[in-house]
Amino acid sequence: MWQEYIFPENIEEAVSILNSSKGTARIIAGGTDLMLDLKAGRHEVLKLVDLSKIKELGKIIEENGMIKIGANVTCSQIVNSDLIQRKALALAQGARKLGSKQIRNMATIAGNVVRAQPAADTAVPLAALGAKLEIVSADGTRTMDILDAYGDSLAKSNINSTSEVLTFLYVPVQEAREGSAYVRLDKRKALALPILNIACKVSLLGDTIKGASIAMGPVGPGPQRAVDAENKLTGNTISQDSIKTAAQLVINQCDPRDSAVRGSRKYRMAVINTLAERTITQAVACAKA
Repeated sequence: MWQEYIFPENIEEAVSILNSSKGTARIIAGGTDLMLDLKAGRHEVLKLVDLSKIKELGKIIEENGMIKIGANVTCSQIVNSDLIQRKALALAQGARKLGSKQIRNMATIAGNVVRAQPAADTAVPLAALGAKLEIVSADGTRTMDILDAYGDSLAKSNINSTSEVLTFLYVPVQEAREGSAYVRLDKRKALALPILNIACKVSLLGDTIKGASIAMGPVGPGPQRAVDAENKLTGNTISQDSIKTAAQLVINQCDPRDSAVRGSRKYRMAVINTLAERTITQAVACAKA
């Protein structure tokens, strides 16, 4: 169990504490997953570094064509943000599906990413929306594509919470004739992670899909981009037939495991194209609205 619980006043202080602790300190934001991990003995931690007093990390603002989301922003803030609802709808839809209201009031979007679950309700829409992450350590600041935050095995993060701080997430704003959507397949009345989830963003030019991005999980070690389906959509005239044809291709980038909790690989491979068709259709409708 930890021996110290520290509230740094700024990012620089948080990084300094991590650097001097040599792997024995760990960042905590919402803590909805971390506290359970500590109780189960999955981490050895002497110090918890709580970011909640760093005010700049609790804001959602639009800046230079991007939505800038601080590491302390909770999923409830995402759900209730007019900016997110207007200019990154899939993210608001994903955050609304995460856990219970009580969990959403505590859980942070940054923690949802760092936890590295491949089907996290905010990570999949962030991947479809093309999010970038700002990471700060003693070595300086770097920017990372959200897909690069996931390791090559399940729930392995490439962000080290004992030496690095995920400070901000940057999401490109939805411009005119752009739309996004998030769809989740889950058990009835369940608060667990989804059986499958898909997010899609499209941009339209007249009656043509000018560009598309589709992310899905849990069909790999992190959110996976359905590049074959994206390429099939791009340049095609909008129709239910073209959407259905593209949706059939999402399985090309799917490699789900058999799971006693989420269902068999065979089942998920059989239904994911239907889920994809529904998501693409909703994203197109959003772009037309």
